Amino acid sequence: MTKAPGIMLKGQHRIGDRVLFDTDLQIPGAQWTCLLGRSGVGKSTILRLILDLETGGTFNGSIAATDGMPLAGRISYMAQSDLLLPWLSVLDNVCIGARLRGTTPNIGRARDLLHRVGLSDHAGQKPASLSGGMRQRAALARSLFEDRPIVFLDEPFSALDAGTRADMQELAAEVLRGRTVLLITHDPAEAARLADQITVMSAQGTQNWPPPATAALREINAAETLACQARLLAHLRGMAA
Repeated sequence: MTKAPGIMLKGQHRIGDRVLFDTDLQIPGAQWTCLLGRSGVGKSTILRLILDLETGGTFNGSIAATDGMPLAGRISYMAQSDLLLPWLSVLDNVCIGARLRGTTPNIGRARDLLHRVGLSDHAGQKPASLSGGMRQRAALARSLFEDRPIVFLDEPFSALDAGTRADMQELAAEVLRGRTVLLITHDPAEAARLADQITVMSAQGTQNWPPPATAALREINAAETLACQARLLAHLRGMAA
């Protein structure tokens, strides 16, 4: 895989007469950026803008990859909703992107990912038979299976218990090493553990928050991780006040 590009987004997004955000967001290539902020500030809208999806508003600005190439076709996206197709099996949902593109999916790799997210025994089942956490893990496997240089993850671990969440964080960090990852999260602990760059978003714009000096992926209980988590939580609570 060639080096994953960074992304530059600069401009203003409006919904009617209201400015949702005015930002200058720099997403470094081949790194994890964790984006945090209050609910409704426009974090998911950022993803949808870059993906050229409907946002319910208007954007005046620019979006570009740092390598000057188009972004279309280079991004894997995991939305807040799992978006699993109810008439397909879990395995077929993981492979749906390849099938829609008219290519033959690597079934062995798909099964390996399902094994690693703990769903091997459910590969032939339909999504309706799965719990919310299982559906989220299936959606994660589908996103990882896409093998794109840029990956957008919108609250990808929110439905998981603490132990499973830590396991899936570690799996994503391993599989997505060298990719440009933009992770939206409300969890300061998640950002402190995973991020190379932590970005806090408000209506006034975005600001970078210092991550721990140690390299990601960090130990959950490491002193640097816990200290960053505490400072970031205090900052976010102050923003919400």
